[in-house]
Amino acid sequence: MAKVTRDDVARLAGTSTAVVSYVINNGPRPVAPATRERVLAAIKELGYRPDRVAQAMASRRTDLIGLIIPDARQPFFGEMAHAVEQAASERGKMVLVGNTDYVAEREVHYLRAFLGMRVSGLILVSHALNDLAAAEIEAWDARVVLLHERPEAIDDVAVVTDDLGGARLAVRHLLEHGCAYVACMGGTAETPSVGDPVSDHVEGWRQAMAEAGLSTEGRLFEAPYNRYDAYRVALDLLSGPDRPPAIFCSTDDQAIGLLRAARELRIDVPGELAVIGFDDIKEAALADPPMTTIASDRSAMARAAVDLVLDDGVRIAGSRRERLKQFPSRLVTRRSCGCA
Repeated sequence: MAKVTRDDVARLAGTSTAVVSYVINNGPRPVAPATRERVLAAIKELGYRPDRVAQAMASRRTDLIGLIIPDARQPFFGEMAHAVEQAASERGKMVLVGNTDYVAEREVHYLRAFLGMRVSGLILVSHALNDLAAAEIEAWDARVVLLHERPEAIDDVAVVTDDLGGARLAVRHLLEHGCAYVACMGGTAETPSVGDPVSDHVEGWRQAMAEAGLSTEGRLFEAPYNRYDAYRVALDLLSGPDRPPAIFCSTDDQAIGLLRAARELRIDVPGELAVIGFDDIKEAALADPPMTTIASDRSAMARAAVDLVLDDGVRIAGSRRERLKQFPSRLVTRRSCGCA
């Protein structure tokens, strides 16, 4: 059976091959609704399948979006990647995912690989973008949107959560429960001081404590972001003589590790220890006890990032603040903080 071509579709629809291309590619020129319907009907009748490789060679772009994240094994990043994939599918795109494991060289590797494949755009969740990665992006003149984090090394459009405000909400809520003070499980020594959500969580904690006239000295504890290492940190913290009455964790994964340690040490949560996390991953509702946390609309953030990276006007002019799309944080109350 002969392969159906674009010429065949044009003949059946009674139009030109250029118009067929405009319909298939959604542009660059508009097509009258009636003509579009004829073309789509002809495509369906003939069973025409566009040659995506040829399209990519002609346009020097593919139907792919590159997504670079630190670690898809962490629930937050896995859920964010899924939301990006759904949003991209709605725009007729597919997503390539690369995990950096917080290693700068792997980030550069995926940048070069994805940009070399002529992706339509790149969505970057970068823990600490280095100068080499930033130079790679500039060299390719790539269409990039930063998601969740905003490293200083590059000034592209960013889609983020109000991390500072969310942390203040969490700490104020714990203090309203009557906790004498709130300790904070922050990041590690490698956590960037600017543009990183965990740094903003720690700063929000400091601000809320200062507003309440409370000291933060000796009440900030370093911990990796994942539950397994956070669990080991929590065992030492909760076994000590100065156990805090409440702890704000910079990530839900840390909080899950903390809750596990509290169970093993027979510490009642929330009776003896109140806990709030950040991210509202799905597991938070199933934690023991169900975890109070700070949430943002991940689906809306993913959709905004996809729309921006596919938009010809993605390189928005203006200051760093004007190039920021920030989504609000909200408190999700469950039992770990003391709420019924």
